[in-house]
Amino acid sequence: MVVRESFQTQLDELRDMLVDLGRQAESALDDAIDSLKTQDVDKALRIIDNDFRINNLEEEINDKAILLIAKQAPVASDLRRIIVAIKISSDVERIADFAVNIAKSVIRIGKEPLIKELVDIPELAESAKTMLVEAIQAYNDEDIVLAKKMADRDDLVDEKYGQLIQELLGSMKDYPDSTNQIIQLSFICRYIERAADHATNIGENIVYLVKGKHYDLNE
Repeated sequence: MVVRESFQTQLDELRDMLVDLGRQAESALDDAIDSLKTQDVDKALRIIDNDFRINNLEEEINDKAILLIAKQAPVASDLRRIIVAIKISSDVERIADFAVNIAKSVIRIGKEPLIKELVDIPELAESAKTMLVEAIQAYNDEDIVLAKKMADRDDLVDEKYGQLIQELLGSMKDYPDSTNQIIQLSFICRYIERAADHATNIGENIVYLVKGKHYDLNE
């Protein structure tokens, strides 16, 4: 009984570490978009410099998960819980990487006057961030109803992404001297769209965690 309680405590610690990782990725995404809106290159540089914290935490999660498998030889639902933690931590770390990529694009744009007021891109990012927040909440609560909502939200992000890319590429003829900026803004839209895809992956893994079967939310 004591052994089981100790194992459960370690599983809870693994979950808490992953929730913390999600919050850090959310903060990085928020900061990246804020640095874009304010064209704050110094803030963008800080996002890049701080990425090692997220990378280190992901490694700690993986190390802890592997150690639990090696020491406890878990079966069934406990094994799924550990495997899912590894998979989700990878998706969350990738989302944080996209925040870093956004920051790099902000640096490449620099203080160049923007071709239009930034409204649509921050809205797209807010949608992706909401998906991340809800995905982590669904993981923490093992809520498959919330997890399955990722698919519908991802469809909306994909639709908005397509519209933005068309608009940005179409603006090249009107702003021939701002080609670099337009390309970087297009990259940023792509990074946000990919972040939403990874949030959907998290949703799928939550369904696997609870139901014990793989579920493609993009079908």
